[in-house]
Amino acid sequence: MQVPAPFVYERASSVEHALELLGKHGSEARLVAGGHSLLPMMKLRFAAPAALIDINDIEGLSDISLDADASDGAVIRIGAMVRHAQLLESALVAEHYPLFAEAERVIADPVVRNRGTVGGSLCQADPAEDLSAAFAAVRATVHIIGPDGARSVPVRDFHEGPYQTVVGENEMVTEITVPVRPGGCSAYEKVERRVGDWAIAAAGVALWLDGDTITEIGIGLTAVEAPHFVATAAEDAARGQVANEALVEHVGELAAQATNPNTDQRGPADYKRHLAGELTKRAMRRALVGAGAYHADETDGSTQ
Repeated sequence: MQVPAPFVYERASSVEHALELLGKHGSEARLVAGGHSLLPMMKLRFAAPAALIDINDIEGLSDISLDADASDGAVIRIGAMVRHAQLLESALVAEHYPLFAEAERVIADPVVRNRGTVGGSLCQADPAEDLSAAFAAVRATVHIIGPDGARSVPVRDFHEGPYQTVVGENEMVTEITVPVRPGGCSAYEKVERRVGDWAIAAAGVALWLDGDTITEIGIGLTAVEAPHFVATAAEDAARGQVANEALVEHVGELAAQATNPNTDQRGPADYKRHLAGELTKRAMRRALVGAGAYHADETDGSTQ
């Protein structure tokens, strides 16, 4: 029988109240919303927080909206308490970034997606987590609040290592913003052992074009130990280049080289590395087709 260690339970009524409770209980306190990552770890006693602070009663953290007047240009605002199912079903998000719906469809199962939150997934910092790669691909920004005020951190600087983030012990994530810009498309590809499982490897690609030239690109990788979930050398090789199949092949090879996977029950390291490259190619081809760079019948058929 799996039973957590004893803990104190508190319910926060506002962001300010949550910060007050974090200060009260100190470094051993943890925020909980969906709980689908934290509670299983507590039952196995891999985690034993002294206090759980339930933030489900806090209003204003569960919205998805377009802010066309943000200081750095238009952004999509995604509250930290947005459930996976909300992100999956959002027409606004799908219009600008199809990779989010594609990633959400392969995260766990409906039970988890209905309760698990976007902020919780990012803060769990699981090295095989899908949304971390997706947000890294689109260069999102994570917004954090604490006793010293608010701060914003690029998602590519948010994760410090497996299960480690830059969020301080008395801080909490309030929202994630994603820049909106025309002329682009995105795609997400994942291979898993069975439906709803953690990825063996997965890749998200977001890119923008001027004609057939790639002006900007983001490549997010998960479950393969890519630093900060990103393949930066592959991005640099694609930026400013004319989109064609030779470039896609080259970018995929560089993405594979950005990984350092472990051999485990999901497969040998060499297989995962190869898979990361192949999934990057598939996602990049589909993103290019979506952005109008070339048609599927002009590739080797791998977009199917």
